[in-house]
Amino acid sequence: MTDAIDRAAGLTPDDALYHTRRLRPVFVDGAEQCRQSVLLPQDGLGLSAALRLALARRIAALNDDAALVADFDAQLAQQQPDAALQALAAGETPADALLAALARHTDRVTLTPAHAQASDIRLLEQAGLSNPQIVALSELVAFVNFQTRIAAGLRLMRSV
Repeated sequence: MTDAIDRAAGLTPDDALYHTRRLRPVFVDGAEQCRQSVLLPQDGLGLSAALRLALARRIAALNDDAALVADFDAQLAQQQPDAALQALAAGETPADALLAALARHTDRVTLTPAHAQASDIRLLEQAGLSNPQIVALSELVAFVNFQTRIAAGLRLMRSV
């Protein structure tokens, strides 16, 4: 079965690389389970699916991954996001304090992770996020950045 990473990398069951990925099914299955748990968890902890997908789309755009941007655009559209979440997804700095804090943190960890500090977590707390929400946000940011790098690596391998 084709997963999100296959789609992002442009892999189909006709590709040798598709089958090579399946030599390690635990990684394929684990990545898909992780994707589901960070984007559409059973307990969203007050972070809606639309918010999570808007942030994921933002991360994909920051990583210049057109395939993932398109995928997240389609998923986000199904959630019927409001204008503020659409702006967040598009890379804009939201007027809403919480969304602005989420955007700032997501951008920092995505673009300059070495510069992230404990004070960045304090800013999220000051914006109103709980510890479980901060952990969920961290998992989301980490996974989508991981997904973009794996897809980019697979595309590179396909081009050789």
